[in-house]
Amino acid sequence: MRGSAAGHARALCRAALLALLLVACAWAIPEQAQAQTQAPQTQPAAVQDFLRLLEDPAVQSWLRSQRDGSPPATARAQAPLSTLEHDVAQGAGLIAERIAEIRRHVAGLALATTELGNQAKRLGDMLAPELARLGLVAILALFLVSIGVGMAAEWVFWRLSGGFRKRIIARQLDTTADRVQAVAMRFAFGLGWVATFATGSIGAFLVLPWPPLLRMIALTYLQVLLIVRLTRVLGRFLFAPGAARFRLIPMSDAAARHWHGWTAALIGWFAFGRLTVELLKGLGSPAPVIGLFVAAAALIWLALALVAIWNRPPRHEAGPAASRAVSWGVSAYLVLLWLSLLGGAPRLFWLGAVAAATPAVLTLVRQSVAALLRDTSGAGRTEAPGSMMELCLERGLRAVVLIGAIMFVARLFDIDLASLATRETAAQRMMAGALNAFIIVLLADFLWHAAKVAIEKRVASAAASADLDEDELRRRARIRTLMPILRNILFVFLGTMTALMALSQLGVEIGPLIAGAGVLGVAIGFGAQTLVRDVISGIFYLLDDAFRVGEYIQSSSYKGTVESFSLRSVKLRHHRGPLYTVPFGSLGAIQNMSRDWVIDKVKIGVTYDSDIDLAKKLVKQVGRELLEDAEFRPNIIETLKMQGVETLGDYAIELRLKMKTKPGEQFTIRRRALALIKKSFDAHGIKFAFPVVQVAGGSGAGEAASAAAARHMLDHAQQKPAAAG
Repeated sequence: MRGSAAGHARALCRAALLALLLVACAWAIPEQAQAQTQAPQTQPAAVQDFLRLLEDPAVQSWLRSQRDGSPPATARAQAPLSTLEHDVAQGAGLIAERIAEIRRHVAGLALATTELGNQAKRLGDMLAPELARLGLVAILALFLVSIGVGMAAEWVFWRLSGGFRKRIIARQLDTTADRVQAVAMRFAFGLGWVATFATGSIGAFLVLPWPPLLRMIALTYLQVLLIVRLTRVLGRFLFAPGAARFRLIPMSDAAARHWHGWTAALIGWFAFGRLTVELLKGLGSPAPVIGLFVAAAALIWLALALVAIWNRPPRHEAGPAASRAVSWGVSAYLVLLWLSLLGGAPRLFWLGAVAAATPAVLTLVRQSVAALLRDTSGAGRTEAPGSMMELCLERGLRAVVLIGAIMFVARLFDIDLASLATRETAAQRMMAGALNAFIIVLLADFLWHAAKVAIEKRVASAAASADLDEDELRRRARIRTLMPILRNILFVFLGTMTALMALSQLGVEIGPLIAGAGVLGVAIGFGAQTLVRDVISGIFYLLDDAFRVGEYIQSSSYKGTVESFSLRSVKLRHHRGPLYTVPFGSLGAIQNMSRDWVIDKVKIGVTYDSDIDLAKKLVKQVGRELLEDAEFRPNIIETLKMQGVETLGDYAIELRLKMKTKPGEQFTIRRRALALIKKSFDAHGIKFAFPVVQVAGGSGAGEAASAAAARHMLDHAQQKPAAAG
């Protein structure tokens, strides 16, 4: 499969090269390029640019108009146009101008190919005296000595850090703290490794007797070597091709080895091209020659990238069709980027590169954080989702990546984000303001999520527990009540301030907006008095600590357990299930049934022949049994006792009982107490009274009543057949 992928890559490279050569030939053979090739080869670059500028038709038309004192021919011949036609013509003119610029750039690259021999000869003449003084062998020896000293210093560091490496390898990675410490130790080891090589090689380089020009060239490519080694160390840190348990980016071992090698190759070639361009500029090479080198180096980088993409190991979760589609899409995008560089649009090239690299880097950051916080102990996740560590790592790194991309784009377009007022064009001011506004939104997003996670963590830690005292339970209930309100207020505050600051950076005057918001607030205050009353009433309820989340309250016809708040209303869950959403302004007086303690009073009726003193002793015994029960003892403040006879009723003596318990626990304790009282009273012959109806009278009266009832039943039975007939 990898052989077929390599064949696809080679065929794709050949096709791309053929197409690009055809495009270059088609665009680089116009008459102006042929005329330029016939010019003397020793013309300076400034003269060539001036001649190309004079060949521009627009410049020639303007020169003729200045000479004749009349407007340009295109302006004389052009009839008055409508707005739409003018916009279309202007757009077509811009497109034609851009196409002409591309053709001139490609023609300049074609012309630069004829200058390569002269430039090589010029550089050779510049280096000849220094090469003649030292010799090529001595130069290579000096360079190899610098590298050798760096490698020797690196070997010494490797030997001295043996114990440190063993501690890293033997370290357990079961918890998040262990993994973070292991990552920090590996990163410190990698930096020390690279720093040792850099110190040794650069130190030896500075000590050795280098000629000035050769020193600049050798130092340039020594920097390339350092960048390659730093890339390999960073790749070993991220991909860990030989140790999967240290790997930050989730992937297979084959993929880790593949991207570890190819990342170093791609970044190394990019550093080679970039530093070589700076070296050519320092040596005085003309711009067309430098542009030709950039195009060639970018083409080689493109070929390397295509080979790396098409030879990458397949992912298990992605099918072959999806993998090929991704490869074709990425390859086409890279080819388009190279074409933009070839066409003389470096800003478009870098903008496209940043637009493609930023989402990829953000994805890697998210995967790395998830891998760092993964659970490997089997005992549950160490850091819950939404933890402060995950927030600081993921969103903090995401903000750093996005802000870095913004700063790069700002530098690309020569925008100074610190001095908006000095911008001369509206487009620059608008772009700089948009970038600053985006940075403000990123920072506000990070602050909001940090505050949200901190508040949610505080609320979760304030969850009720059975082994806490009463004061601590009240304190935690108040935290659970006020923290959500604080979160909502903080969200509104941050959102408002972020919007105002972003609008200010975009050039909008926020003073009138603030004044208008004040007037609007007054208008809303008059027009929505009920809403204002609800909000203000809620604030005072919370300040008075009238109720908390989890407490059972009653107000007018509403009662239930407080579940949550908003700025305007409270949600009450009735004990039978219905959920009430009650505005604060409609609550009125609050009856809180969940504070401190509750006194439960019970009435029982016994017959008139019962022993009241015995009943009192039995109730007292039941109270002692309740206190001895481990289930009820923590919730009883004053145990059950009988207060005495309440009333003498028609058929019963009412006894009044009382106990003092924690709020909400009286119902369970009461049920248990009544069951124990029933059992104890039955055992001691005390009977509960209930109503009985008695019919009294003599025997004659009874017989008369029986006869009357018999006649009534007979009459009723005789009426049924008549009704049926």
